[in-house]
Amino acid sequence: MNDVTALAQPRQDQFGRRVAARLDAAAAELPRDISERLRAAREQAVSRRKTPAMQPARPATPAGNSQAALRGPDRFSPWQRIALALPIVTLVAGLVTIHVVQDERRATEVAEVDADLLTDDLPPAAYADPGFVQFLKTSR
Repeated sequence: MNDVTALAQPRQDQFGRRVAARLDAAAAELPRDISERLRAAREQAVSRRKTPAMQPARPATPAGNSQAALRGPDRFSPWQRIALALPIVTLVAGLVTIHVVQDERRATEVAEVDADLLTDDLPPAAYADPGFVQFLKTSR
């Protein structure tokens, strides 16, 4: 505990005692039927109260055994490792699939252009002729 909480604790205890005293004084003035209902509700709440779960203490590791301290109780199980690696594997598989699909589309487009050039009436050498480019520009 630091100094601030050490100083605040007695004040909080004192405040709690004052509030409890005022509530006790006011409870004495309540009618009997209301105090009986409050008593029954209090007993019911106490019977339903959950007990705090006890947490097991971590085993102490010797100071010289740094490997045991590093592995500790926080290491991942095989299923947790698979769950951590699964999003990365899925992302890589998706990127590879996108790359393959785009390569196939490019190859199909190039094959279509090649097929159009080879089945056209003009020979392929005509497309490389600078005069043919000028002819295309002026004919539009």
